[in-house]
Amino acid sequence: MEAKLITRLRLWEFSDKYIFEPVDGFSDSSLKISRTDGSMEIIGEIPQNAQNVKTKTVYGIVGMIKLLVGSYVVVIKERENVGTYLNHPIFKITSLQILPCNISLNASSSEQKKMEAEFTALLNASERLSGLYFSYEVNLTLCSQRLHDLGNESKSLPLWRQAEPRFLWNNYLMEPLIENKLDQYLLPVIQGYYETFSTKIGSKNVDLFLIARRCTRRIGTRMWRRGADKEGYAANFVESEQIVQSEGFSASFVQVRGSMPFMWEQIVDLTYKPSFDIVKNEDAARVVERHFLDLNKKYGSVLAVDLVNTHGSEGRLHEIYANSVQPILSDDIRYVHFDFHKICGHVHFERLALLYNQIEDYLKTRGYFLINKGEKVKEQTGIVRTNCVDCLDRTNVTQSMIARKILEAQLKQIGVLGENNTISDFSSFDASYKIMWANHGDEISIQYSGTPALKGDFTRYGKRTFEGIAKDGWNSLSRYYLNNFADGTRQDAIDLLQGHYIVSVSRDITPQAKTGLIQNYASFRVAFAVIFMTFLFAIMSLKQARSNSRHLMLSFVWTGLAVGLSAFVRANGRHFTNRPRFIKNI
Repeated sequence: MEAKLITRLRLWEFSDKYIFEPVDGFSDSSLKISRTDGSMEIIGEIPQNAQNVKTKTVYGIVGMIKLLVGSYVVVIKERENVGTYLNHPIFKITSLQILPCNISLNASSSEQKKMEAEFTALLNASERLSGLYFSYEVNLTLCSQRLHDLGNESKSLPLWRQAEPRFLWNNYLMEPLIENKLDQYLLPVIQGYYETFSTKIGSKNVDLFLIARRCTRRIGTRMWRRGADKEGYAANFVESEQIVQSEGFSASFVQVRGSMPFMWEQIVDLTYKPSFDIVKNEDAARVVERHFLDLNKKYGSVLAVDLVNTHGSEGRLHEIYANSVQPILSDDIRYVHFDFHKICGHVHFERLALLYNQIEDYLKTRGYFLINKGEKVKEQTGIVRTNCVDCLDRTNVTQSMIARKILEAQLKQIGVLGENNTISDFSSFDASYKIMWANHGDEISIQYSGTPALKGDFTRYGKRTFEGIAKDGWNSLSRYYLNNFADGTRQDAIDLLQGHYIVSVSRDITPQAKTGLIQNYASFRVAFAVIFMTFLFAIMSLKQARSNSRHLMLSFVWTGLAVGLSAFVRANGRHFTNRPRFIKNI
């Protein structure tokens, strides 16, 4: 059996090294990491000169990343026990800390120090990341059905070797620890969501769990990671698993979401809704096929539910998706289109029952995973893959509806609900269930778009409310600001942490190729300030026009200048936004 993961460490911060001393009794040795070059070594005892050394408690090492000059250790500073997964404790990371191993930076050139500072600023953004979860005892990257089906040989492996790489958030960060064979320190982390609650239905105790796992293959922000890459990995791909336990039974149901799986983008340009651009339209069918064959391999059959509009700019995306998936449709790959906005509008979400009627037979045939006292009763042999444009708001509402129907079927099979009962018959359970799915949608949305989900009031309360509609308006404005003026930098930070961009001395110290004048000097803040000042001068000149006709002419000049500058910024909007520096969109 594999050695247990270390759960608590005393961090000794010497001037030239860090020492991580296990204090949970699982190991007698300690880990030393050099603050000069990040080299690692297992040692037996703490050095004698440790009397005045600063110490603190940390709860795990997430990994290490090498930048231009130094290396940086990412540790768990604070954690919160949020529940269990298959009877094992689950923790949420509430605070990360970056420990620099960059003493050698002192001897570096000024250019190296400048570049290192820029990369470090991006790395420090990880301390504010949300939705990171881990367990010292169970593999969170695998759904309960796959965990149940693991062979004894796989179960004996360290947790990091059991992990599904797609959902292992710190896969890249763990590499230096893997190279040093530090299995007891290798702590798998996922990004997503976890929530649980317990209740009673009649005389029976029911425990419900919801866990989401974000795929890291095309991870990123809303406007800078759309569609799929050439390998078929889709943006905002999230696996959501709902688990219910009662009377010795445990049942789970898995569904996924992901951007429309062909190459397309929507580059921000200061407009409220930038245009969609299709990248290599001739490759769409091939990329779609790769995506669905990968899903077949991992989940069995796939039912794709497409919620986008059939008209306008979304209609073009729908047409390409529908045409591209058509040649591969079979018993194992199915496609259903449901124009959410046309059928449900902004308030009539109960009309999702029309969608359920179309997919009910598939859900019943492909089933869900069910065990009774550890013995498998049935298994899930297919998934529903849901998408809208963002795979957030419409998708959240639809996934919660599907999960609710499946949960009712599960509770009826294990004898908790009567044949004519529904979740709505039990108000306390119903309210907690809606809140859980609304929270799930909000967290996934925050990670991708920077704001909670829209239409969350329906998921939370079962109806649209004035307050919910007002929040949607505010969140839409917030998304506009973040997408245009913040997410480029956030995308760079994500790419750095995931190893999608690896720092290179030869590349990053080399002067960047010259670009156009606008690209080099465009600043929306400066442009806005200039336009505001010219409008202000126009108003001031207009007020004085009664006493001096020259001011009337000046007011026209200032107004013309302001309008001209506004038109220039609008025409070159892409250059005035916050864009990623590292990796192109596709």
